[in-house]
Amino acid sequence: MSIDVTEIQDLGPGDRAAFFDRDAGIEDVRGDVREIVDRVREEGDVAVREYTSEFDGVEVGNLEITDECERAYEDLEDDLREAIEDAAANVREFHEAQLPADWREEFGDGRELGRRFRPIERVGVYVPGGSAAYPSSAIMGVVPAVVAGVEHVAVVTPPAEEVNPATLAAIHAAGADSVYSVGGVQAIAGLAYGTETITRVQKIVGPGNKWVTAAKAEVRGDVEIDFLAGPSEVVVVADGTADPEFVAAELVAQAEHDPNASVVAVTDDEETANAVAAAVDDQANAREREDVIRSALDNDASGVLLARSMSEAILFTEEYAPEHLAVVADDEESILERIDSAGSVFLGPNTPVAAGDYASGTNHVLPTNGEARVTGGLSVETFLRSTTVQRLSREGLESIGETVTTLAEAEGLEAHAESVRKRLER
Repeated sequence: MSIDVTEIQDLGPGDRAAFFDRDAGIEDVRGDVREIVDRVREEGDVAVREYTSEFDGVEVGNLEITDECERAYEDLEDDLREAIEDAAANVREFHEAQLPADWREEFGDGRELGRRFRPIERVGVYVPGGSAAYPSSAIMGVVPAVVAGVEHVAVVTPPAEEVNPATLAAIHAAGADSVYSVGGVQAIAGLAYGTETITRVQKIVGPGNKWVTAAKAEVRGDVEIDFLAGPSEVVVVADGTADPEFVAAELVAQAEHDPNASVVAVTDDEETANAVAAAVDDQANAREREDVIRSALDNDASGVLLARSMSEAILFTEEYAPEHLAVVADDEESILERIDSAGSVFLGPNTPVAAGDYASGTNHVLPTNGEARVTGGLSVETFLRSTTVQRLSREGLESIGETVTTLAEAEGLEAHAESVRKRLER
């Protein structure tokens, strides 16, 4: 099936709901997930091994495979090892630039105020894997935690009869402290509550399927998580100057991820809209994962949309709040200024989303399902906690003393007010 061109003004309530009310699709599995989580919490390694055998069809020997990751790195082909190192270096450089500095300032009336930042001590990173290769996910999850100064970074990745060595090598190159051959719900539960082998952590990050996402939802509260991510998304905003082949390539590339991926091009130029739709069909024919791509193109939240103006295209995009936003237009900077809600933005004809997926340096673990309206992607800040610091001189306390006592008494907290008066009366 080819992708359709639809005018935004013709979208009905059901169409708009499909675009704007996306979700991670986890509710159907929450009951089964809860049962697995509870059993891992109670039985530890025994439950982890049984579920790994049942779901992955693998009898795991040692759950911890940290040494195997190092060997995989050493045995990897030189060109692939170099690509992993180059990508990790770029991601490290970008995230090092994010490190906030502690600060303390005098505010002129005896108030010395500041803020300091400290890393979380133990973090868990979920890296999809098994027989498939996702070295980029290892880099994106582990490197920011290491840069932030996390004391112990634990990685879980699904087992297979032969785990892809590229994933293991990337985990080692990224700097993980411990690695466990376990995936799915049991991996999230193991990180959240600890087992005889798996280190209990304080926060869990990383992408996964709906079972992994549902598990993160289930353990949230007992452990912190990054966010609940659903299938991949892209919106490409294009004007009449855009190359339809480039726009189509972005849609096809994102559709390649998942049958449930959402891929949208929105333009104010009818000729461009029709050319993009035709190019998507042609390019999909040539891809190895055509069946997956076609399923994603058939998704109700996918399409080529024709806007009456660029303002209408921008309003649609802002409401959509996409995981990935590509802007290919003559005046991309002014368009960017009018869109606040997007996980990661790719400007201009020479900036494919794939660059950010792998090696530009930005992080590809990003909010989906409209969560970009309220949160950003994985970053150094994900792994930091902040503390405010203050010191008042006698003058400083005097300057705010009446304000504090008045407000404290208004709230009926007399002892608060008295704690200030005792100091001022002495």
